[in-house]
Amino acid sequence: MINTIIIDDEPKVQKSIEMIINQYCPKLNVVGMASSALEGIKEINCKKPDLVLIDIEMPHGTGFDLLESIKNPEFQIIFITAYNQYAVKAFKYSAVDYLLKPIDIEEFVSAINRVEKNIQSPAFQKYNVLLENIKNNNLSKIAIPTSDGLEYIQVNKIMYLEAERSYCYIYMENDKKMLVSRSLSDIEKLIESESFFRCHKSFLVNLEYVKKYVRFDGGYILLNNSKRIDLSRRKKDEFTEVMKKYMKS
Repeated sequence: MINTIIIDDEPKVQKSIEMIINQYCPKLNVVGMASSALEGIKEINCKKPDLVLIDIEMPHGTGFDLLESIKNPEFQIIFITAYNQYAVKAFKYSAVDYLLKPIDIEEFVSAINRVEKNIQSPAFQKYNVLLENIKNNNLSKIAIPTSDGLEYIQVNKIMYLEAERSYCYIYMENDKKMLVSRSLSDIEKLIESESFFRCHKSFLVNLEYVKKYVRFDGGYILLNNSKRIDLSRRKKDEFTEVMKKYMKS
């Protein structure tokens, strides 16, 4: 059984989550509930759960405050939140599960299934990355899926990405090259940054590393390391406009 604690300041939400668990998640065992971050810390220290379902916005401290107070948590966490675009993006960057209110049963069960698969995996690193992204008010690190788990990398250190069938390569500032088990389009959606531009079906480039645009030979982008990146014809005008805006920002 996966011992679970529910932390939310709304009694109706607590009961709703418990009802969903009882009906759809037979492997979960609710061992405690709390209505604030402070109560939640006490419950966690006492019950030693495997999973914590926690609201973000609560009186007397947020879910992030609770997470920060527990060094290297050994339990899995699913955050529950009303829609907050920045927080949701931070969750995606850090590969942390979250649910939006009102809670959708299908999404809830899917999140629990992911937890069940990873229940034995160390969780503290992704939560440390999440706190770093939230505290800095800057999504600085991103969780990249690899063959043996997740690797956390600095987004601004990515020079460009190149499609490789259903996978893609990530090329870093330090000349490190990573093969990622996701498509280029998947990673593009994950990054969602104005600093990156899809210049070709096979390339996503970090504008910070663009040295020049060359019109000859069909047109291409030259990076600071002299790497030549293809620029599709239909993207040329868009690229020049994007670069103008980027240079002014």
